[in-house]
Amino acid sequence: MAPFLILGGTGKVGRRLTHSLTHTGHDPRPASRNSATRFDWQDDSTWPAALAGTEGVFVIGPGSATDWSPRLTGLLEAAHADGVRRAVLLSARGVEFLPDGAVARAEQALRKGPLPWTILRPSHFAQNFTEAMFAPRGGLISAPVGMGAEPFIDVADIADVAAAVLPGGFEGETLALSGPEAADFVQAAQILTEASGTLVRFADQSDADHVAQLRAAGTPEGYIEWRMAMLGGIRRGEDAYLSDGVKHVLGRSPIGLREWAAREVPGSDWAMAVRGGDQAG
Repeated sequence: MAPFLILGGTGKVGRRLTHSLTHTGHDPRPASRNSATRFDWQDDSTWPAALAGTEGVFVIGPGSATDWSPRLTGLLEAAHADGVRRAVLLSARGVEFLPDGAVARAEQALRKGPLPWTILRPSHFAQNFTEAMFAPRGGLISAPVGMGAEPFIDVADIADVAAAVLPGGFEGETLALSGPEAADFVQAAQILTEASGTLVRFADQSDADHVAQLRAAGTPEGYIEWRMAMLGGIRRGEDAYLSDGVKHVLGRSPIGLREWAAREVPGSDWAMAVRGGDQAG
């Protein structure tokens, strides 16, 4: 089979998609700035070799801090000229909370481009509790979300959906993906406590404190705007709804937060650090 190019191939979604495609008998080509297949959004001289001979491309953008839609337009044109047949974009349900942001602009560029397309809009990742912004520090999750709930999705489900869509079908569809039920962050902390065997707590943050924390870490303002828009949707209760994209594509229910936690949390970096005495419970 012709390979499928996986941009961001070493990231949370990309490496799981590589596994899913391989498992289903396809030929993934994971690409990043430092992988065997080199791809750099800022260096279009890396694009032709990455695209050569591929059937489809899975697009993970360079971030949501700045408008990267012109780069995406150029990539889609290059892919079309090389005979690539389809593109699948990893977007986010949070795009609805910042309708003129970088992610929304990328969706617009894809829809206007020359390739048949599918957009994936997942809810917040369950893996954000082990690999990203909601990972407990000292046994504490801090986020400006109040008692808002979120139907966290296992990234493995996103990867399985992408692996099913890339070979064909679902063209012109925007697929919203979520877990099977919504949990607030107190409930999520309890699930993490049960899975890790150590106490995890949640503390609400004010928007101002969270923004100050991000700025102190040197976070770009564009990303801060995007992140606060997404988190604000959770706080207001506007992101608690369920989406049926996983079942629509795969014919099965998505993996729940508790099932995911039982599988992945015990071996996560923070859980192992807790057991080693490097974090307070």
